[in-house]
Amino acid sequence: MAAPSVLQQICETPGCGTEAKLQCPTCIKLGISGSFFCSQTCFKGNWGEHKKLHKKSKSENSESNSFNPWPGFRFTGPLRPAPVTPVREVPDHIPRPDYADNTEGIPISERQFRGTTSIKVLDDEEQEGMRVACLLGREVLDVAAKMLKVGVTTEEIDKAVHEACIDRECYPSPLNYYQFPKSCCTSVNEVICHGIPDQRPLEDGDILNVDISVYHKSFHGDLNETFFVGNVDEKSKKLVKTTYECLAMAINEVKPGVRYREMGNIIQKHAQANGFSVVRSYCGHGIHQLFHTTPSVPHYAKNKAIGIMKPGHCFTIEPMISEGTWRDETWPDNWTAVTQDGKRSAQFEHTLLVTETGCEVLTRRRENDGKPHFLDQM
Repeated sequence: MAAPSVLQQICETPGCGTEAKLQCPTCIKLGISGSFFCSQTCFKGNWGEHKKLHKKSKSENSESNSFNPWPGFRFTGPLRPAPVTPVREVPDHIPRPDYADNTEGIPISERQFRGTTSIKVLDDEEQEGMRVACLLGREVLDVAAKMLKVGVTTEEIDKAVHEACIDRECYPSPLNYYQFPKSCCTSVNEVICHGIPDQRPLEDGDILNVDISVYHKSFHGDLNETFFVGNVDEKSKKLVKTTYECLAMAINEVKPGVRYREMGNIIQKHAQANGFSVVRSYCGHGIHQLFHTTPSVPHYAKNKAIGIMKPGHCFTIEPMISEGTWRDETWPDNWTAVTQDGKRSAQFEHTLLVTETGCEVLTRRRENDGKPHFLDQM
């Protein structure tokens, strides 16, 4: 399904209905979407009612800035949580994984395979199912990418992701997975992974990782990218660029006969050569009808991962690279993983299918020669 087209803007003055190109400057500053008028006359005539939006936005921002759900908790960096909206609903006609309607969000099918080292070889039909799920996941991430700008909240991004999933007959895989409350993960600055979308507006200079996973006709597709928000400093740009290079270099070595443990050697060598560290608490994983399964694919050197790549294996590589220490902590929400020293971290992820001669990058970008979005921003 193609991405939604850009809608024509209509003047917000009641009863006008004229095409509008003038946007309220205060709304732009406050990050309020819409607010278009056809002329200064309409703008001034509607000012009494319109300015109520500004007051409401400032009140909500004030609430977000003073929001502290964990009094006394020591944050490692400057980022703070903001209010989180209620869990979104998925229409009943959308097929869903076994954890979707489970109160505790437990993936029963995954648990049945815990402890095994066997890696599933996908047949032709299963490989095609993965191609479709990953293509749809890529479309959803590209929808999110178009939203990124200063003032947009990660909650707004999550809403767009949720709706894009539903439009494509997909269930957003993170939703209720071990009770995760949102449809995607949004990890800002020092957040390594699993950030929960909330009402904090993105700020000039932020880096943001958006992690998308979709479930379509019994198969999961999984990918993520890190983006620049506004004017990002050179050190952050180097971090993001190096992280992507770590992923690309590892992908280049994926082929039958390679040990999964080798991915970590490749990634850590390049990260350390650029002055960065590799997070150890989270790894790539097998994926197909199960969201997370064998093999485990650590991103650090000298790991002891089990398994040798074979045609038909499907898995993710998703290195998390940090400016300072590789050590992490988790916020009291039991999900948000942050760097222990509060410095920034970046991540990129692709889902890969091993072929007879190499691998197929199932979640590759279909435009701009497959380049990640951050290169469009350089």
